[in-house]
Amino acid sequence: MPLFLFSATICLVLTLLVRVVALKLKVIDTPDNDRKRHAEAVPLWGGLAIFLAFWIVVYWLVSFTNINHKHLSDASLIGIFLGSLILVIVGMADDKYKLSPLIRLSATVVAAFCVIAGGSELTSITNPFGGYIPLDMWRVGDLLVLANIVIFFWIFGMTYTVKILDGLDGLVNGVVLIGALMIHFLTASGKFYQADITAVSLILAGVCAGSLILNFHPAKIFLGEAGGLFLGFMLGALAIVAGGKIATALLVMAVPILDLVRVIYLRLKTGQPIFTGDRRHLHFKLLDLGLSHRQTVLIYYFIAFAFGMTTLFLHSWGKLVALCILTVAMIIFGVWLARAKEKYV
Repeated sequence: MPLFLFSATICLVLTLLVRVVALKLKVIDTPDNDRKRHAEAVPLWGGLAIFLAFWIVVYWLVSFTNINHKHLSDASLIGIFLGSLILVIVGMADDKYKLSPLIRLSATVVAAFCVIAGGSELTSITNPFGGYIPLDMWRVGDLLVLANIVIFFWIFGMTYTVKILDGLDGLVNGVVLIGALMIHFLTASGKFYQADITAVSLILAGVCAGSLILNFHPAKIFLGEAGGLFLGFMLGALAIVAGGKIATALLVMAVPILDLVRVIYLRLKTGQPIFTGDRRHLHFKLLDLGLSHRQTVLIYYFIAFAFGMTTLFLHSWGKLVALCILTVAMIIFGVWLARAKEKYV
């Protein structure tokens, strides 16, 4: 708990400072009465404060405490740091100058390769039907080809899922906070005990909480591209270095992931570029149905927490069943939304 509060406090102070800088440099998000329906212009770059707070506390943890960080080696930490730094720089530039989607896409690819280059490994994943699925059977020298392919697509997918989720005040901070806490609880248990991952995941949860104080509706500062990219990248990277806690992150992020798949399908179906923003996402649909901003965000929190908690008690088969139930529910809700639109248009 002290580490959580320490991280949250540092992030809150840095967020206040970054807010002043963003206002002076006029890095602001202006409402457009479409996807951006906030009442007034809001400063961006909240993600910079999260990035700085997280790595400041991690540096202190590794350099000035006696924590055993065998699961987070120096090389893997450097790889994750460089990948996150690239994303934050590109995200901040995008907030200021509106970069092309290709640049953001390329930055995410490079960031994922940084994690791999840092030596983060994933030799197997849990088989929901029993045992493990090995990922180390395809080697080129010491390079685990299949494992690195899985790591790349996992990091890339998680980064973009969280980035796209950042459509409502406090939504990303809260969901990633829940995901980080689930990894913390798992790696703090006797079965999976990993002291370094336990501490770092708590730091990530703490900085999310500190940022959330000023980002919850009505937000005083937005995360910006840097914030969404950084938090998605870190949640994905933590799931990998924690020994493949992919199921944990997957269940916490199940609704945003399934919603992203649904939206991509609809965009392809209508011939719309998949990287073009619109109001097809579930959180916007819930607003259109009459829910308030806070009610919509709290629904996401509840679902993330409820399904995240299943990872602490269910075995792999149970997690798969939970994911299937959620998938079916999302499909039914998507069909209902489509029919409701046809009825009232």
